[in-house]
Amino acid sequence: MSSAKPQPALFLSKVERRYPQGEGFLEVLRGADLVIWPGEIVALIAPSGTGKSTLLHVAGLLEKPDGGEVYVGAQPTSGMGDHERTRIRREELGFVYQFHHLLPEFSALENVVMPQLIRGLPKAEAQDRAKQLLTFLGLGKRLTNRPGELSGGEQQRVAIARAVANAPRVLLADEPTGNLDPNTADRVFQTLVAIVRASKLAALIATHNLDLAARMDRRVTIRDGLIVQLP
Repeated sequence: MSSAKPQPALFLSKVERRYPQGEGFLEVLRGADLVIWPGEIVALIAPSGTGKSTLLHVAGLLEKPDGGEVYVGAQPTSGMGDHERTRIRREELGFVYQFHHLLPEFSALENVVMPQLIRGLPKAEAQDRAKQLLTFLGLGKRLTNRPGELSGGEQQRVAIARAVANAPRVLLADEPTGNLDPNTADRVFQTLVAIVRASKLAALIATHNLDLAARMDRRVTIRDGLIVQLP
């Protein structure tokens, strides 16, 4: 009996995205294809203005493509309504940004518990998972500290824990180390890699840091609206 073929975690097929511009349209994505597998870390290296943010927004179901399809796991998403797309974002996708966007009035632990409560997990279970994640990321002694009491690198590690708290299928990160000094950026990147490898999620990480990009599994860029593999 043959085993089932592995499914990509994220699959963009012939994705198109355009925006009104004057009397016509600005075509940003023109049939972009991208496959990311569970446990794989892909670097997105693209200059400003080429469609990096658009690609992340479409992959993260924050924008609908004008053509093509975005599959999260085996699920095609273009025909989904807003309620279902929100559910997929909450349960299947995790987001990390350049700025951590932590809730300043809550502790590190509470910031990681919050998305789990929104999903509907019991509080005790959410707290246990938050403690495990933060301890894994080297923040076991900082659980009760608020973001203002943490360093920039610590804040970003809390943001990573929050992003993966609901055990997503895909992690999307937009310049997650862009606001950090080189040494702190390296530690945060190691943290990101460790959590991806440990949980077998797929990661698409937009970065201008070529040294970090070289340490990922693959590198891609956007050229003339298409996704192109880099050596």
